[in-house]
Amino acid sequence: MTYRDRHDAGRQLAAELAMTGPADPVVLALPRGGVPVAYQVARVLQAPLDVLIVRKLGHPVQPEFAIGALGEGGVRFLDDASIDEFDISTRELQDVTEIEQAELRRRSQRYRRGRDPVPIEGRNVILVDDGLATGSSARAAVEVARQRGAAQVVLAVPVAPESAVAQLRRVADTVLCMQTPRWFGSVGSYYDDFEQTTDEEVARLLDRAEAQRTDATLPISEVD
Repeated sequence: MTYRDRHDAGRQLAAELAMTGPADPVVLALPRGGVPVAYQVARVLQAPLDVLIVRKLGHPVQPEFAIGALGEGGVRFLDDASIDEFDISTRELQDVTEIEQAELRRRSQRYRRGRDPVPIEGRNVILVDDGLATGSSARAAVEVARQRGAAQVVLAVPVAPESAVAQLRRVADTVLCMQTPRWFGSVGSYYDDFEQTTDEEVARLLDRAEAQRTDATLPISEVD
């Protein structure tokens, strides 16, 4: 089964979460592609919507190889085994961290347009993405949500391989995945329209969700 687009996937995911999800949640999207999906989830659940921005800390020479991750609020966790194995120095680690901190700040300002992050301490959190391949970013997001004080962390995605779901069930309280194909391929192959989500679209959807949450007279748009 394929989804028409990310909004279609979000509506289907929202229908499941309305029956099985936690009470009074905060919905956090993994940008960029997770935001249109999460917008629909937050709309149906009438929940606050925000982004959870996670930046991978890459190996200084091989940036695609993760040695840790960085989250907002000064949250950082490291893969100590990899750091020791590759003999990464404190200076190298600090340089990588500073670069990703700058990008994290840039994205936060770009997406929220100056708003503070939605508080999640003591709240039930639903983390949403448009799909998982390896699950490494989602795992980092779960850790960041916990360090920010989330009471319960539910990871909800339209599609992911069985192996990634199994690993994430070890760290999240609950994992809801609509499709877990044995032969996975890529996330995009499960969407008819998988056009890249832009920074502007992320900011626009967050603006719309915030306006609808704070002004009950505004119509709740599905955003086709």
